[in-house]
Amino acid sequence: MGEGLQHQDGHSLLHASTVPACQAYDPAFAYETAEIIRHGIHRMYGPNPQDVFYYLALYNENYLMPSLPDGPDVVEGIIAGLYRWAEAPRLDGPRATLLFSGSSQGAVRHAATELAERWGVAAELWSATSYKALRENALEAERWNRLHPTSEPRKARVTDLLERSQGPIIATTDFMKTVPDQISRWIPQGRSYTSLGTDGFGRSDTREALRRYFEVDAAHVVVATLSSLAQQGSITPAVVDEAISHYSIDPEAIVPWHN
Repeated sequence: MGEGLQHQDGHSLLHASTVPACQAYDPAFAYETAEIIRHGIHRMYGPNPQDVFYYLALYNENYLMPSLPDGPDVVEGIIAGLYRWAEAPRLDGPRATLLFSGSSQGAVRHAATELAERWGVAAELWSATSYKALRENALEAERWNRLHPTSEPRKARVTDLLERSQGPIIATTDFMKTVPDQISRWIPQGRSYTSLGTDGFGRSDTREALRRYFEVDAAHVVVATLSSLAQQGSITPAVVDEAISHYSIDPEAIVPWHN
């Protein structure tokens, strides 16, 4: 079973993705949870109740909760599955797009700071509250286009949103990589997409040690971002090699899902 970082659960969001009536969410912050619950109560028990139920992945990890960001699209994005959480810093260097969900927000936010201050990379941050919702929206757009060949094609929400960002896309989760892989088909053309997740066997340790072991800590997010930038020619491979050494990452470590 997938270990994840929460009591051997790296896979429940995958199980949820197989149930059409299940509305599966992985919120990172308290305000996201509040908006999802508010929306769910209205949808299930409001004037026009629908036959759905909600699954929220909540965590027992303590961290400071930010306030609801300003902007007209934030609440809509929380419910629809994705919204821009923070703009990239103003730098002259290469750009990247980092997606987080659940408690992976800590590693990703730390990685964004490292990328800017040490490596000169400007990374914008996006909160992915529901890969299942994004996938289903994209499938609906595909179906509509298939059945309306003479009409103007519809675009998947995830494609439309990420076209507003720049650089390679790195998606980090405390669940298995297959969770963010649900949207990989609809990444904007010409952009690389890398999923970091907790694929591997169950083990007990500190969260810090587990995130390093499963390669989802801030250091691995930085290296994955730099590697993608090197592959597209924005930086040299030597920079990636330097980062691997700087963060004391063992390139010959056993693959987590083989150990």
